[in-house]
Amino acid sequence: MLNNVWHALKIKWTLIKYGIDDLVLEQFPNAPFQSLKYLRPWKLIPRTHKLDRGERIRLALEDLGPIFVKFGQALSTRRDLLPDDIAESLAKLQDKVKPFPSDQAVQVIEQSLGESVGNAFAKFEAEPMASASIAQVHAAQLHSGEDVVVKVVRPSIEKIIAKDLRLLKQMARQVETWIPSLQRLHPIDVVNEFEKTLLDELDMQREASNAGELARNFKGSDLLYVPKVHWDFVREKVMVMERIYGTPIGQIDVLKDKGVDFEKLSREGVEIFFTQVFRDNFFHADMHPGNIFVGDNGQYKAIDFGIMGMLSTEDQRYLALNFLAFFNRDYRKVAELHIESAWVNPNTRVEEFESAIRAISEPIFGRPLKDISFGLFLLNLFKVARRFEMEVQPQLVLLQKTLLNIEGLGRQLNPELDLWATAKPFLENWLKERTSAKTALNKIKGELPVWIEALPTLPTQVIDVVQQAQRGELIVQWQSKELTELKTQHTRYQRRMTWIALLGFAGIIATLIWKL
Repeated sequence: MLNNVWHALKIKWTLIKYGIDDLVLEQFPNAPFQSLKYLRPWKLIPRTHKLDRGERIRLALEDLGPIFVKFGQALSTRRDLLPDDIAESLAKLQDKVKPFPSDQAVQVIEQSLGESVGNAFAKFEAEPMASASIAQVHAAQLHSGEDVVVKVVRPSIEKIIAKDLRLLKQMARQVETWIPSLQRLHPIDVVNEFEKTLLDELDMQREASNAGELARNFKGSDLLYVPKVHWDFVREKVMVMERIYGTPIGQIDVLKDKGVDFEKLSREGVEIFFTQVFRDNFFHADMHPGNIFVGDNGQYKAIDFGIMGMLSTEDQRYLALNFLAFFNRDYRKVAELHIESAWVNPNTRVEEFESAIRAISEPIFGRPLKDISFGLFLLNLFKVARRFEMEVQPQLVLLQKTLLNIEGLGRQLNPELDLWATAKPFLENWLKERTSAKTALNKIKGELPVWIEALPTLPTQVIDVVQQAQRGELIVQWQSKELTELKTQHTRYQRRMTWIALLGFAGIIATLIWKL
């Protein structure tokens, strides 16, 4: 209990040190706690803050420790919620912390694997290769001679996370209570979302399964290499993977010296992203430069699979249609898609939303096509949609964050990269395949076993429904003018149409069975 009180006092002192209390009071002059500003005893101590507000918030989070740093990083992706200057400052937060002692790492490994490090590995390097807030990585070698890396979760990190999360949730509740105008930003939901992501990163078995899935998706592909997981050495707090060798993608000069084709590399980076999002619906959502390497053959190599993103089928479709409509300057279509997908309030006037989208889009098209950013388009779209009560879903935020990372990397490699020229044919072909007769038939074939299993009971069920309708016992949970008109039609017509539908369905099944 005393530790919790001390920790809370430390947090409050750090916020005071960087004048975060002043920022809050300046930002919300009508908040109910304004009257307390004159009672703050530390106001007697002169404080000068030469840094802007974004930098002060960033430094405060860095002082508060690794979990707050990760929270700041997560917040930096929510540009639909934060002012640009604060989001830019938070994006500079680095998840690099002092490594924990190697004897503790060895202890975690041996407890997890149930054997000594000497038995498990032919070689084990005590000095870590890298260290972050959740885990650190050691180089090792298996008895087979294969080079591997061992990722180890920090000892007692769960207790630290639980303590910091309790305080973050308390602060979020206070914000919602004291500043009603910020309720629309859902601070409690933001913290809960962060908690889920953080807890997922603690589970090495989950990360290993993510790596395995991504590797299967790109099996036999020259686009992306995913290191092999050694499942015999994977536990909740330990993961062993193949060690990859390559050049960090941020080392541009080294890549130039090796004669890497930058135009090809930038184009393939975009292709990898859209393949993950639209073909596989499973994308690496933490593709910053520290997690991407380039092999001597020019192939991308990825690491760190703790954060992965997925979209619903409808989200995929609407995103593809939105991108293409934006490319064609069909702002009406963009507005209609947002309303159809329930991304904004269904009562939104299409004309008003269309006008708002045009206002942010036309200036973008005033630049050369190669300079137009997919990520910034999404960001601007989210900002406009917020005015129309859009609830930004976590998977869309992950997508926007990843897209901005990919664009930044692509244009760092090749300033002339035309993202639209690379993406447009991909999106058009994807939509064409989605709506093709072959795709529809394959989907029907996939559902066929379920249909065949249900078919014997279907006629009886349909007859029961018709009989209930005849007796006036059928209750339909849908009210409309059209339904009222249908109810007045003759029962014989209902029965005839029902049997026509049954015969048609039986014909489809027979045709499919014959084709199979």
